Amino acid sequence: MSWDEDFPEWFRRRRRFGFFDDRFFGDMEKMMEDMFRDMSSLGPKELVREKKLPDGSTVREMGPFVYGYSMTVGPDGKPVIREFGNVKPSLKRTPFGPTKPRLEVKEEREPLVDTVVDGETVKVVAELPGVERSEINLEGTESSLTISVNNPDHKYHKELELPEEVDPNSSKATYKNGVLEVVLSRKKPAKKGKPINIQ
Repeated sequence: MSWDEDFPEWFRRRRRFGFFDDRFFGDMEKMMEDMFRDMSSLGPKELVREKKLPDGSTVREMGPFVYGYSMTVGPDGKPVIREFGNVKPSLKRTPFGPTKPRLEVKEEREPLVDTVVDGETVKVVAELPGVERSEINLEGTESSLTISVNNPDHKYHKELELPEEVDPNSSKATYKNGVLEVVLSRKKPAKKGKPINIQ
């Protein structure tokens, strides 16, 4: 048994004959078809619908499927990559041991979020298009912020670890044109203790 039997045939052929032969685009199309078939069977049922057309036939609609990422440079100079959307690539272990690339699809979508430490504050900016201010739920602790929206058309959820400890009681949030902005004060370090004389 070969170690790559768990990979699709088009991938094994690419390993043998190189990636850019005359079958490249056909293989890409087949890969996309396989991926959408997997998403329709593995994803939440709410993302797969059947629609009746005027001529009496039916078509299957899927989605929305969203995946993206943003990359910034952190305060330590290292890149910070944040994924967003409701599709996540993952590696799932097969019964024979090796892992196999798969897609996990969720009904809730992670919004695009950016975090900036600016002086004495930590600012979190999240894109939440298509929702009303009253539908947004925010929960904060000293080290995390949770953003969630649950309405029939838009479901968002993001648990964010903050880069600095903050005072959750100091938070101020605004929402305008689909953009949520939360500003939190950084937690002040504990004051230096005073010496205590022992009598």
